[in-house]
Amino acid sequence: MPLPPLRLKKNEDRRLRAGHLWVFSNEVDTRLTPLASFTPGDAVEVTDSRGRVIGSAYVNPNALICARLISRRARQILDRPLLMTRLQRALALRTRSFEKPYYRLVYGEGDALPGLIVDRYGDVLVVQFTTAGMERVKNDIIQALVEALQPKAILLRNDSSMRALEGLERTIEPAYGNVPERVMLEENGARFEAPLLTGQKTGWFYDHRLNRARVQHYARGKRVLDVFSYLGAFGIQAALGGAREVLCVDSSEQALEFVKRNAALNGVTERVATLHSDAFDALKSLHAQGERYDVVILDPPAFIKRKKDMAAGVAAYQRLTQLALQLLTDDGLLLSASCSFHLARAELRDILRKSAVEQDCQLQIIEQGHQGPDHPVHPAIPETDYLKAFLARIQMDT
Repeated sequence: MPLPPLRLKKNEDRRLRAGHLWVFSNEVDTRLTPLASFTPGDAVEVTDSRGRVIGSAYVNPNALICARLISRRARQILDRPLLMTRLQRALALRTRSFEKPYYRLVYGEGDALPGLIVDRYGDVLVVQFTTAGMERVKNDIIQALVEALQPKAILLRNDSSMRALEGLERTIEPAYGNVPERVMLEENGARFEAPLLTGQKTGWFYDHRLNRARVQHYARGKRVLDVFSYLGAFGIQAALGGAREVLCVDSSEQALEFVKRNAALNGVTERVATLHSDAFDALKSLHAQGERYDVVILDPPAFIKRKKDMAAGVAAYQRLTQLALQLLTDDGLLLSASCSFHLARAELRDILRKSAVEQDCQLQIIEQGHQGPDHPVHPAIPETDYLKAFLARIQMDT
């Protein structure tokens, strides 16, 4: 049975034919196919201005991204067979990439499941639905996950701010089994506890796995400062890599309690200390005390969430970098990361360059980092390629 059409204006099909999955509301011919005639989550066939089918999608007439393609085929809906096929493909990539079941299992558009995030902590899954289309098939997704993975528990962390853009409520609720307050996970030879119900986003940030391995490699015998440490992922892995001393800085007391627990789990308590402070205040205070570190890790939250935040965000990254450089020893290493999509890799590199000039030091970029393979990039959707990191060597001018 044909799906109702969503017709585009003339020439508005080019981006979709080039591989993109999103339809914006201003691209729709609302005279022929009024958006008001649809309800959030409805299945549609997206057509060009001549009525030729581009693919199947789900729609939200109230959102700027008013439709997201789920297939290039006509008459395809988000049903159980399609969901199961996509989940199995996502699982195959993760089992190929990782030895143990701790990873992001589904990364939205990167796994051809726009609007769905699934993180795996062994036999516990944390799920986010960020669109009305995925919310509508919530029960099918949960059943497919149970069938594919036989988890003990599934938690819905539907408290993302993205849901407001889709007109969805923000909630946290168990969907299957007995959801624990905390989960165990393993990464790069380290073990961690993460809070599910009260932690940031889905509890852990798997995307930095490879960048943390880089830090481990360079940490032996070094004094390390981990800023915005959250649960201590970078800092504790640096300690396991042989760092002689690690200081984890975070503004959350709860996060720092988990740093202490995780340090104990890995037998590095004596080498890992914590500092409860705003990051900028901490960097200034440590500099005033004459502290110096061989490795400084900067992994801040997204300072630039929207384009209008660009100027203030760039200034924040610049100031943060300058403060970090003041704390580095000669021949020290700076790991500078950004998860702000709107801050391009070249712009972050330029922030490093300008900061080095301001601090009168030489800077060499020795490695560049990216999100891991459990966050696959959709080649037509730049927004899926968000994480960038630079590992830089600092030498003081003499």
